[in-house]
Amino acid sequence: AQLVESGGGHVQPGGSLTLACEASGWNVNTYDLGWARQAPGKGLERVSEIKNDGTTYYANSVKGRFTISRDNAKNSVYLSMNNLQPEDTAKYHCSIVPSARGFGSGYDIWGEGIQVTVSS
Repeated sequence: AQLVESGGGHVQPGGSLTLACEASGWNVNTYDLGWARQAPGKGLERVSEIKNDGTTYYANSVKGRFTISRDNAKNSVYLSMNNLQPEDTAKYHCSIVPSARGFGSGYDIWGEGIQVTVSS
C-alpha cells in the first residue's frame, strides 16, 4: 500500500493548484484523509483533514483559500488551493489514518510529499 501525491509545482502569488493523492492498496471508506506541509526549516503543519463522514478541518492559515475533498470510489483525496502566497511554499504530504484512531494517534501514514513553490 502506498500514498501517491501529484499536482505540485511552481505558481505565482495569487495562483491556484490542486493536489491529488491516491491511496493505493487501501479501501479508504473507513479512513480519515488529510494533508500536512513542511516548509524549509520549519516543523510539520497540519493543513487540512477530511473524515470518512465528510467532516473537515482547516488550519487557520488556509481557511477560505484551500478546499479538501475525497472520492472514495477512486481511493483519493484532493486539496484545491487558491490565492496561493509565498508562505504556502512547502512540501505537502498526504496522510491516511483509520477513522477509529484519528490523526495524531500514531497510526498515521504519510506519503513522501510533493513540492509546492509560490514565487514571482
